[in-house]
Amino acid sequence: MERRASDLLTVGEVAKRAGIATSAVRFYEDQGLISAERSPGNQRRYRRHVLRRISLILAAKRLGIPLSEVAEIFSTLPEGRMPGQRDWERISRRWAAHLEARRREIERLEEELTGCIGCGCLSLRRCGVLNPQDTLSAQGAGPRRLIPEGAD
Repeated sequence: MERRASDLLTVGEVAKRAGIATSAVRFYEDQGLISAERSPGNQRRYRRHVLRRISLILAAKRLGIPLSEVAEIFSTLPEGRMPGQRDWERISRRWAAHLEARRREIERLEEELTGCIGCGCLSLRRCGVLNPQDTLSAQGAGPRRLIPEGAD
């Protein structure tokens, strides 16, 4: 099937349709998340399906999913056509598991925070979150009491 020039979008058209800056479009291309073709005048032209990819990138961003994971997902998708229903279902399942893990982590942090605030001690001498004499430094850098076990 031969493509017509009208099937391709300029970087400005993609940015406007996606609601992002043209620099973001170019950034996503530089990161390998979307691809462009070149016009005879060497200008970037994007297939319409990049709008779906950008929408997925923006959704992932809202969900706190790193671009590296988006790139990993995109590497399994067809490059020359719009991803199909099964592709989206697979992505959805994977990200649902990711979100569930984040939800559990947030609940755990909330319990720790509530316990800390709820203890009523208001004393830095007795607070269980403190690290007297920096004894936790032997376990590594960062907020050791707030890092889940095995997350290092």
